[in-house]
Amino acid sequence: MAMLGTMFGAGAVETFLGLPKCRDLSRMSAQMAVIGADGCTPYPSVGFYCAGGPAAIRAAASVYAANLHHVNFDLGGPVLPEGVTAVDAGDLPQEEGDPAGNRARIFGAVSQVLERGAVPLLIGGDDSLPIPMIEAFGARDRQVHILQIDAHIDWRDEVGGEKLGLSSTMRRASEMAHVAGIVQVGCRGIGSARPGDLQDALDWGVAFVPAGEAVRGGVGRAIDLIPDGAEVIICLDLDALDPAVMPAVIGRTAGGLGYWQVLELIAGVAEKARIAGFDMVEFMPERDIDGQGAAVAAQMLAAVMGIVARQG
Repeated sequence: MAMLGTMFGAGAVETFLGLPKCRDLSRMSAQMAVIGADGCTPYPSVGFYCAGGPAAIRAAASVYAANLHHVNFDLGGPVLPEGVTAVDAGDLPQEEGDPAGNRARIFGAVSQVLERGAVPLLIGGDDSLPIPMIEAFGARDRQVHILQIDAHIDWRDEVGGEKLGLSSTMRRASEMAHVAGIVQVGCRGIGSARPGDLQDALDWGVAFVPAGEAVRGGVGRAIDLIPDGAEVIICLDLDALDPAVMPAVIGRTAGGLGYWQVLELIAGVAEKARIAGFDMVEFMPERDIDGQGAAVAAQMLAAVMGIVARQG
């Protein structure tokens, strides 16, 4: 990758794709902001097991930092069309021993981006990150729909006494008054969900599109489940992708989605609704193989940024 960066003229950069660094989100003027976080609410047994995830994704994109305005063939043009800007706010100062502070920092950063009328792009880090991000939309009385793309449904009420951890993300979201609907795509294999957890989700009104259906029959039904004109938060857990292309996750499970299926799903949502927020979580650097997962995550984030830049 370093050789590729040298050939393409990339220098040392700290931000995703060499985007401008934003030190004060309350004064940003861009349409999007990348925010990194190594973790949020850890379980004692695993801690911040995805620490370093945002840094690895940025590093994988750094080889293209000199080429941000070149054609990205996943989008049919540059990542950012003329007149659209994005910034990188760096990583929040998260601490394993301060889960309440971690949640407050994510809530605050996302809130500042929303106040500026922009779209937050949160990267991490474990799957407890989306809880305070979703909460930030409610503080502004914004009704949202959630599209979760994940191998797991995250409907546990608690794990080891922790109710705000990575296994409870969608259950906590369902309890927020401003969440009008949830579509969950990509579930497969054996996870933490018990039959009662699945039934609770169905009783609430969750629409599920399992990975097997999406892989065999396409993502069309999932896109149809998103209401026209809705404000949508997309929660992408990278273990939704098949481990053949995304090895850098804690629970590799065969039968996952491909890169193009995830991108088609996100682009389809952007065509009929508005992506108001996005998170990409569960990247585990220690599990990566020759930087493959980081490269895929960086390519995916760049494509999502381009889709958001073109919506509307």
